[in-house]
Amino acid sequence: MKIILSILFIFIVSTSSLQADEKVDLINLYKELHANPELSFKEERTSKKLANILKGLGLEVTENFGGYGVVALLKNGEGKTIMLRADMDGLPVEELTGAPYASRTKSINQVGDEVFTMHACGHDIHMTSLIGTVINLLEKKDKWQGTLMINLQPAEEVSGGARNMIKEGIFEKFPRPDFNLAFHVSADLPAGKVGYVPGWAMANVDSMDITIKGVGGHGAYPHTTKDPIVMASQLINNLQTIVSREIAPIEAAVVTVGSIHGGTKHNVIPSEVRLQLTLRSYTDEVRNQTISTIRRMARGLAEANGLSKESYPEITLKDEYTPALFNNPELTEKVRTSFESALGKENVLKLSPVMGGEDFGMYGRVEPIIPTALFWLGAVNKKVYDTSLRENIGLPSLHSAYFLPDPEPTISTGVKAMSTAIIDLYQN
Repeated sequence: MKIILSILFIFIVSTSSLQADEKVDLINLYKELHANPELSFKEERTSKKLANILKGLGLEVTENFGGYGVVALLKNGEGKTIMLRADMDGLPVEELTGAPYASRTKSINQVGDEVFTMHACGHDIHMTSLIGTVINLLEKKDKWQGTLMINLQPAEEVSGGARNMIKEGIFEKFPRPDFNLAFHVSADLPAGKVGYVPGWAMANVDSMDITIKGVGGHGAYPHTTKDPIVMASQLINNLQTIVSREIAPIEAAVVTVGSIHGGTKHNVIPSEVRLQLTLRSYTDEVRNQTISTIRRMARGLAEANGLSKESYPEITLKDEYTPALFNNPELTEKVRTSFESALGKENVLKLSPVMGGEDFGMYGRVEPIIPTALFWLGAVNKKVYDTSLRENIGLPSLHSAYFLPDPEPTISTGVKAMSTAIIDLYQN
């Protein structure tokens, strides 16, 4: 198999899954993935395309694992097994970047609505960098021995993909990894730089639904009702004291009410109000404390308003829990050293933890524990980044309709850094 690396870091790869006169390069692959995103649990075309590329590269490929997941093995003699994971799903966001390869794709979401779909969280970069890393490691097979496990995971955005892969037996049906590795693009770092966070790096994420019940009636006669809008307002204010007065100041937590719905008309007091919350924390203790405190506050509010137990608020934790991501400090330090040798110390930055969520952390919680680490991959165009600093202009965040990575330097940095780290882990 012939692999050509151009000065612009474009890999040209002939694969058996393509027509004889067709070729695929990383930048074109990225643009194709970017323009054709698929929602969580619907990544059929994406997974098929990537599976065919991996087959063409000679890997042993298993498709439709844990949904549309792809597990591929690159065996190169005896040695360690390292899992490299990339997520595949897009988001229900209408892209407004104006890029010539911008997504105009529409998809049917889980409730049956047609929505615009976008790779607004960099999963297209993750997939492309993974393919580039495989190609690079194939070129350098004489420098390492062992097994590379590729995990192309579905449904990261709804926190179901990793859970499904684990449930289906990714660590039982395939060689159990010695290490789990992944990149996530950063909307705050310029392309060419990477970031690392030892220990807790990303948060526990819970979605909670609360239905505040009351007694509806005429807006002109509020004394005959028990107004759930007033109760919901009181609860929202009370929730703000959980982080400031219930959680220890040295711990981190977030309680955000993202949605409130109640009522239909100016002069009608409704019988219920619905709230939707996102809860964030790092430790399981703080997570459990936050949840139990919300339950206590909601129950107390109902009692204070004279409601019967049958009318106490209904509180539901959605089945979308994402556990906090813990980067194994020893593994993180090893990979940091490799990144510095590949990119230079000035391009490898220690970052702070964030309250975003990532289900990659689930792979590091399966007993016996596998050392796991996720690293940040700078994705912002250098000129745009410099302008934002100079003129104090905010950058589009992840999940923004305007988020657009600078593909060539981002992918080349990701491939170079991750390939070096993986080879070093095999050798040491």
